[in-house]
Amino acid sequence: MLDYPTLKLIWWLLVGVLLVGFAIMDGHDMGVGTLLPFVGRSDVERRVVINTVGPHWDGNQVWFITGGGAIFAAWPLVYATAFSGFYWAMLAVLWALFFRPVGFDYRSKIHHPLWRSTWDWGLFIGGAVPPVIFGVAFGNLLQGVPFRFDDYLMPTYSGSFWALLNPFALLAGVVSSAMITLQGATYLAHRTEAQIQRRAVAAGIGAALVLVVGFVGAGIWLQGIDGYRISSAVQAAALPDPLSKTVVREVGAWIANYTTAPLLWLLPGLGVAGALGAAALLAARRTLSAFVASSLAVVGVIGTAGASMFPFVMPSSTHLASSLTVWDSVSSHLTLGIMFWATLIFMPLIVVYTSWAYRVMRGKVTEAYIRENDHAAY
Repeated sequence: MLDYPTLKLIWWLLVGVLLVGFAIMDGHDMGVGTLLPFVGRSDVERRVVINTVGPHWDGNQVWFITGGGAIFAAWPLVYATAFSGFYWAMLAVLWALFFRPVGFDYRSKIHHPLWRSTWDWGLFIGGAVPPVIFGVAFGNLLQGVPFRFDDYLMPTYSGSFWALLNPFALLAGVVSSAMITLQGATYLAHRTEAQIQRRAVAAGIGAALVLVVGFVGAGIWLQGIDGYRISSAVQAAALPDPLSKTVVREVGAWIANYTTAPLLWLLPGLGVAGALGAAALLAARRTLSAFVASSLAVVGVIGTAGASMFPFVMPSSTHLASSLTVWDSVSSHLTLGIMFWATLIFMPLIVVYTSWAYRVMRGKVTEAYIRENDHAAY
């Protein structure tokens, strides 16, 4: 079996992979939902939009569920503390997600304009709200979250829901929303044609520009925010105990990893280049390449956040020693080992099955298809 420090690092990477997988796969579903009321002007056009993701959206939820499960099992202290501190924000995500299954299933069951319009906006809420909240959550992580552990490692959160809505966190929410909207726009442009495709292209180019400006702006802003640094010796092989270390805050600490490992600058570069490349490829109607470029932008943006914070996962702004890191927020050696081998078996199966499903259901969704399958299509 792999040693404990190695497994801790592996699970930091695997959680990152799951977050990226969620943003790419479930992200384009949410992006399509965000664009639904705007790129579809008639009932038939909106059904075209819905049917581009209708066969896949529930399967893509696997990434969301697996990501949450991995955090619960691999980082139990992070899971417990985050869901306590971000309780109302997480409930808002769940309430928004409730609109997705019922919206997809019931939207076209009744042929009434008010009924269908209501569910269209429900699908919009289910697609637009979660990315914003996830971005706001990441923005707060970069500034530190007000919690502390007692001697029994019981967390106490001292913040409020409204305190989460600070300017930097809201900017991070804009970046996250633009990233997911771009992902949805590139996928929608690839699966549609005519007016819907043209509107998706325009929306994608706009989202890409917002993403680049917001991402670069957040990076400049971050350099003036106090970051976190472990000032004591790192006990990578020790049993989890967040209170056994000392932590300091200092300006520029979130940029320190890029100074130590200059290759990490490739990540923010990928975020900017991927978004701009997606916009250019959309303008040239190279939609599949645009989707790939948008996905690379997702890797760059999320990778930048992870690389900046490493080894911190959830810093504490009220009791620095309580900050959770890769080294002291994890499960036991045995748990991480079992999860690692299970992941090696099941993640490739998920990727293979998903690839097969998308290949089988490839091609354009057209208005003619919707009319011919009026009672079978979403």
